[in-house]
Amino acid sequence: MQIQVNTSNGVENKEKLERWADGQLRQSLVRFADTVTRVEVHLSDENHTKGGGMDKRCVMEARLAHHEPLAVTQHAASLDEAFRGASDKLRRSLDNALGRLYNHRDRDSIRTGAEEAGDEGNAP
Repeated sequence: MQIQVNTSNGVENKEKLERWADGQLRQSLVRFADTVTRVEVHLSDENHTKGGGMDKRCVMEARLAHHEPLAVTQHAASLDEAFRGASDKLRRSLDNALGRLYNHRDRDSIRTGAEEAGDEGNAP
């Protein structure tokens, strides 16, 4: 899984932040490593010259093998909160999207389950 972290001009300590974000994402998304080919992270301070409440933004886009990409956005008061919120959203989105696909493949059909239940109910 490749992780690319991009920061805007208003963000300080870019190199340290990029290394930290890379490590956090790898740890958070380890179970999706076979399916997620790349994650792009965009961290920005929308009002970097002014003060402001919820002006930090994190956008994450996960590129998946054989599936459409998923993207999430989180606004917060700090870059840390924005990153963690977006990371949680991305993990939940991946769980939902990929979980449905994998669960659907592993289930028996309704008819197979009904036939087996009917056979068991008629046993002497």
